[in-house]
Amino acid sequence: MAPRKSAEQELSREMIMDRARELFVTKGYQHVSMRQVAKELNCSHGAIYYHFKNKAELFYALVEEHFQMLDQVLDHIMNEDLHSTEKLKKIMLGFIKFGLTYQNHYEIMFLIKEEDVLNFINQGPNKSYDKFAQALSLLSDGKLTIQEIWCIFLSLHGFVTHYIRHVVSYNEVEQLAQFHVNFLLKSIL
Repeated sequence: MAPRKSAEQELSREMIMDRARELFVTKGYQHVSMRQVAKELNCSHGAIYYHFKNKAELFYALVEEHFQMLDQVLDHIMNEDLHSTEKLKKIMLGFIKFGLTYQNHYEIMFLIKEEDVLNFINQGPNKSYDKFAQALSLLSDGKLTIQEIWCIFLSLHGFVTHYIRHVVSYNEVEQLAQFHVNFLLKSIL
């Protein structure tokens, strides 16, 4: 048996989060313990507790990080010097691309429903959705209603969730994603 790793020397939050992400997606939140994460990392469970006080905090850290990544995609697109219609298209394609490029992240962000952590993760999705909704409202010159923006989000989310377990990457469905987004654009422009 290999010696366990020292928390301060080798084990990082990122290493723990990477392994936990895989476990949460494959086994489900309820079926993962801090001891299992430690075992996967070949370290003591105390080393995990050095970085996270409990499983819910670890899960919350993942969700928080993932929504920050999605927000960065949106911010980057909004800062580009493009016509409003092009930005709308890039935002919608960016959402799909994010979901299919970071499938494990997306599942944790939107598809795991665990009572223990729902209170922790309510802010991330709301903040990201507000940013998405404000961008669509701004880029449509306020022509889109709240309900229409919600329907666009649901349509994009539905596209991602339909393909999330059937494709390895966004590239496999890029043409379909572009068709889907162009179809949505026709209905809102």
